[in-house]
Amino acid sequence: MTNWSARSWREKPIQQQPNYTDREQLRTVEHQLKTYPPLVFAEEIRALRAQLGQVSQGHGFLLQGGDCAESFADFSAPKIRDTFKVILQMAVVLTFAGSCPVTKVARMAGQYAKPRSADSEVIDGVELPSYRGDIINGSEFTSAARIPDPQRMVQAYHHSAATLNLLRAFAQGGLADLHKVHKWNMSFVAANPLKDQYLKVAEQIQSALKFMEVMGITAQNNATIQETQLFTSHEALLLPYEEALTRTDTLTGLPYDCAAHMVWIGERTRQLDHAHVEFMRGIHNPIGVKIGPTTKADDVIQLLDALNPENEPGRMTLITRMGAGKLGDALPALVRRVKAEGRHVVWSSDPMHGNTVKAENGLKTRNFDAIHQELRQFFAVHQAEGTYPGGVHLEMTGEDVTECTGGAYQISEQDLTQRYRTQCDPRLNADQVLELAFLVAESLREARQGRG
Repeated sequence: MTNWSARSWREKPIQQQPNYTDREQLRTVEHQLKTYPPLVFAEEIRALRAQLGQVSQGHGFLLQGGDCAESFADFSAPKIRDTFKVILQMAVVLTFAGSCPVTKVARMAGQYAKPRSADSEVIDGVELPSYRGDIINGSEFTSAARIPDPQRMVQAYHHSAATLNLLRAFAQGGLADLHKVHKWNMSFVAANPLKDQYLKVAEQIQSALKFMEVMGITAQNNATIQETQLFTSHEALLLPYEEALTRTDTLTGLPYDCAAHMVWIGERTRQLDHAHVEFMRGIHNPIGVKIGPTTKADDVIQLLDALNPENEPGRMTLITRMGAGKLGDALPALVRRVKAEGRHVVWSSDPMHGNTVKAENGLKTRNFDAIHQELRQFFAVHQAEGTYPGGVHLEMTGEDVTECTGGAYQISEQDLTQRYRTQCDPRLNADQVLELAFLVAESLREARQGRG
């Protein structure tokens, strides 16, 4: 990689960065983080890249999900466990539906920074800097809390390390046993108002597990029955933090951002000549790019040229976030152009961000039916274009929150105030996530069958 270093982004224009007033403290923290161990390892990153390479060729499916923004205050083992569990539950349904491996990537262990639509916000005539995530400042609407604090990067590192430690223990310690996960799913189906709609899939999974047992494939003699692999990801927004955790792999001599296995660029920061694209083009992690409804085909090709000039499978994931009323018109031209140029990408759908609305009480929310509609359109576009719908990207939690309306339990706008806990955007709760998995299962099955 010519003319690139982990610091070369500093010579480019940059968006969505905090204004640190104490520059000396910032430099001290950056130096401190550079001495810390990596959070993830290059070999793990290469394993994810290989799996995503298979997905890009139609031989797998990407499930990416987790919190809108992680919070220091909400950090706890039960919260991490519950999100881990619901990711596994959804993965089992999708694995069975697609008859293919599901690569599980959590928005966890580093999703502490959030882009904002404005640098400041006004409440009751008081103007303060916007909350940009716990890695930067506090969510409380006070002057002291909203001052960007470099020490928060150190806190984010330690919280991420603890989260990763627990996720690895869950993944290898028996919690991921397929029989346990399926029992959780059966409990969900039994209590759901739309039980009959999901029961057929659940019973087919049960039959498959019983067949494996009869054939002697059990958790006791096959590690894949009771263990899993879970990767981590976040939006690489705060570049001083990402740079400080970038390491040169001793085996290959290549640079990796060891803050997460996969990182992505948001739609607000993907300008070709700006800092985020500059940083991303040099690291060897899998890269995601968010694509909105106004994106032009030329924009996508130029981004692929910059970030994946060798057209390597597994490097690039294009994450569409367009809205249920716009995706059907906006996506086909992009898919057609990428296909015509022979680019290797994973197409993934983020049906959350384009469907955010304000309820009458002023709370941000998303409607379950709109989310499902955008996913159906995503699969339909790829079927029409002869391309592969390779993944979904969800903001979700394992907690029993009331942040998104609709679903089988018909959460209303009036219900939102019961358990509205997000500090940023509304998330699907555990029941809504599982409901979506069963609804998407048929679309995925059809997509897989269409590939012969």
